[in-house]
Amino acid sequence: MQNKTVAIIGGGLTGLSIAYFLSKRGIACTIFEQNERCGGVIATIHEQGFTYECGPNTGVLGTIEIEKLFAELGQSCTLETAQKSSKIRLIWKQGAWHAIPSGLWSALTTPLFRLVDMLRILGEPFRKPGTNPNETIYEMVLRRMGKSFHDYAVAPFINGVYAGNTKTLVTRFALAKLYALEQNYGSFIRGAIAKAKYNKKHGIPTPSKQVFSCEGGLQKLVDALLHYTKANVFTQCSHLTINPHDGIYTISYTHAGQEYTNSFTHVITTCNSHVLSTILPSITNEAKQVFADMQYAPVVQVAVGFKYWKGMSLGAFGGLVPPKEQRDVLGILFPSSMFKNRAPKDGAMLSVFLGGMLRTDIISKTDEEIQTIVARELQTMLAIPDWNPDIFKIFRYPHAIAQYTVHMEQVLTTIQSIEQANPNLIIAGSIRNGIGMADRVLQASNIAQSV
Repeated sequence: MQNKTVAIIGGGLTGLSIAYFLSKRGIACTIFEQNERCGGVIATIHEQGFTYECGPNTGVLGTIEIEKLFAELGQSCTLETAQKSSKIRLIWKQGAWHAIPSGLWSALTTPLFRLVDMLRILGEPFRKPGTNPNETIYEMVLRRMGKSFHDYAVAPFINGVYAGNTKTLVTRFALAKLYALEQNYGSFIRGAIAKAKYNKKHGIPTPSKQVFSCEGGLQKLVDALLHYTKANVFTQCSHLTINPHDGIYTISYTHAGQEYTNSFTHVITTCNSHVLSTILPSITNEAKQVFADMQYAPVVQVAVGFKYWKGMSLGAFGGLVPPKEQRDVLGILFPSSMFKNRAPKDGAMLSVFLGGMLRTDIISKTDEEIQTIVARELQTMLAIPDWNPDIFKIFRYPHAIAQYTVHMEQVLTTIQSIEQANPNLIIAGSIRNGIGMADRVLQASNIAQSV
């Protein structure tokens, strides 16, 4: 039998994790990355005493697989969980920040939700589960919880995770675990209680779900995966195509000005859907159109650092801004309040997010326009008396976050059809199975086991 050789297209977190897990099994693999470095959007910058991220700022320990990964990587990538203050999550409403309730009294006294909706929550365990498989998050929340919970809890949360529109994101794709609780147990609350009891009774480990980064930034995770993988890594690869023939996959690409061709028994793609039509020329035009039609939220991230902070207290995870409030930012994270050594002693490091599916115009604005928006919003919302940041860096991501809309049904069917027609070709990445870092590591682990 021919030895397995695996090509991984894309050197982001998914691709690096697949390579790491394959290396543990002794399977040879090669990573092809179009950019000059691996890691995808994960990158950390150290400057003037600040440590800040160019992409994701945090992850959630939402699967056992990502917890095991950090344990295996050890001191080469030291896990750092967020400080206790990060449990406080702020929501902007009518000109002020309000903490999301964490107990009964705060739930009864919060101005975020209407009393009728808080009383409605008491009936959630007794409501019938939904029957529409394509029910949107907006429709689901109104049916089970009430409009104020949508407007001032779920909608800002979806802004923070997907930069998306609750009226187009489909629950069974975008919030798959929540959808499963309702379908399997009839209720979110009953389902969560029943699942916790089952796991405890059968000794099934559950993830901590803590917010995390790495000491020194998330770049440490990328570096550790690169260090421990035995994969060959080629960066700055362009004009890459995958062509199947007699059970073997031929990959043609350009690297350092030279054209190359290599053959592999297995190929795993981890790139965004809009790239698949180019690298898989043999798929049908219908399949290419399905991938081209998949939506991605455009996001602008701005790192803002102050050596001497004079604004409001930042003892929280950060603040999310509901679309209903019609502000020009999606949310503001407070990394220096969550993790060590992110800013000088008396300073603060902020990460500001703009754009998303409800403000697709933001990505096209000039740097000067974005700076004006951020200055205006932060001075107002964080009570900054003087606008003189020491760090102000803008990062643009036109295809930042996959949107799990009703179109996902066609995407998943198309992927299944292509994989069935092409044994040992796997289409992976955030195009399916979730967008979070824990989702990416779980997918990578499962794929590596299946090869």
